[in-house]
Amino acid sequence: MKAPSPSFDIIPAMDLMDGCCVRLLKGNFEARTVYSNDPLGTAKKFESMGYRRLHIVDLDGARAGNPVHLGVLEQVASQTDLEVDFSGGIRTEADVAAALEAGARWVAVGSVPVVDFDRFDKWVARFGADSFLPGLDVRGELLAVKGWQEQTRVSIFDFLRKIQALGIDQVFVTSIERDGAMQGPDLSLYRRILEAFPSLSLIASGGVRHQADLQDLEAIGCVGAIVGRAVYGGLLGL
Repeated sequence: MKAPSPSFDIIPAMDLMDGCCVRLLKGNFEARTVYSNDPLGTAKKFESMGYRRLHIVDLDGARAGNPVHLGVLEQVASQTDLEVDFSGGIRTEADVAAALEAGARWVAVGSVPVVDFDRFDKWVARFGADSFLPGLDVRGELLAVKGWQEQTRVSIFDFLRKIQALGIDQVFVTSIERDGAMQGPDLSLYRRILEAFPSLSLIASGGVRHQADLQDLEAIGCVGAIVGRAVYGGLLGL
């Protein structure tokens, strides 16, 4: 089976809880699988396998409302060449500054842009649009925030129009129903987003099982995919 092209980024997800790499099922903090208690070693392994990027999610930070695992970010950023986006608990301008100082290439924010757009606008003005990778978590077409624990009435399409106006041109979108469920990515949702926003660099997240899913995502116009269980389980054959 043909792999995606070299320009298509396969981005391993590293979800951190209690200092361990875990995966949640459909965002349920109680339904977790622990894959490693050595995040730095895991990141180095990903780099040795040829991955260029890493998606770190501070699950403890998302629940606490402030970053908890900046130390892991700093270790990974200083001891590998991976380009890291970091999310979880980013609520203040100081949190953004701390994540960037710890070595994040992008700060992946989800809750604040949705619930307090003016605050996010100020962050972009200070740090630049290129410092941010908005992560949009979707049930149906509506956004969820605060570690998926709070559902909003905000349409992803309305929201994408707002952030594009700020100069944001790269986002990742997680279909919560697909995340960790190994049921395949939500191609219909991603196709509709790209039809509405053809210039958007869209990274898919959730549901990837195998190489064919990655090929399908690239074929509809996604520039990359964040992958969790399929990477940890060795299902991609990379």
